[in-house]
Amino acid sequence: MVTDQRPRLSREQILRAAVARADRDGLEAVTMRAVATDLGVEAMSLYYHVANKAELLDGMAEVVLDGINQAVEPLVAESPDDWKPVLRTRILTARDVLLGHPWAPALIATRSSMTLPLITYFDAAIGLLRTGGFSYDLVHHAMHALGSRVLGFTQELFDSADDQTDEQAMSTLRAMSDRFPNIVAMMAATAHEHTGQSLGRCDDQTEFEFGLDIILNGLERMRVAH
Repeated sequence: MVTDQRPRLSREQILRAAVARADRDGLEAVTMRAVATDLGVEAMSLYYHVANKAELLDGMAEVVLDGINQAVEPLVAESPDDWKPVLRTRILTARDVLLGHPWAPALIATRSSMTLPLITYFDAAIGLLRTGGFSYDLVHHAMHALGSRVLGFTQELFDSADDQTDEQAMSTLRAMSDRFPNIVAMMAATAHEHTGQSLGRCDDQTEFEFGLDIILNGLERMRVAH
């Protein structure tokens, strides 16, 4: 009697294979056929576990968010005064996870916000603020102020989808320096070397932490004032 010796597929296997392919080749390289090839199966085998490409992408976002939740779970506040350092560490820990999946922020931003891993993450962040003595009204304002930063990434104002490199963009601006002297001067004075700590144009670690600290310090003053 001949039996099929191929390992049985699971949804988790499929999602992790998709994440691995995106990490290696970028999100645009993730297709049902490509993931099936990585797993050594026919593409049709995937559809028993993942209905379509949209569901595959949803699942990939959940895998990354689950990884974030596992990484931040041990970080808890032992006292009300701990809210700021613990929240800061949780956010930077989430960012560390995302830096391993640079395609993930853009994907997370386009998927449904009503997923269990995302709700779990936000509930814990809100709980930290409450532990620190924030009213629910101030918590609401705080979450809006933090925006995507609470998850470890920022959606930059000028993060366009064009194909210009930073050098090309700077060259274009220099050509218009007579009209836009302030922008050109600022960009020339503050140009960053690429460190790999980026989740989008200009989203480097220094700028991320600078903005995060401004928000957290401002929230602390608001908390005390209330």
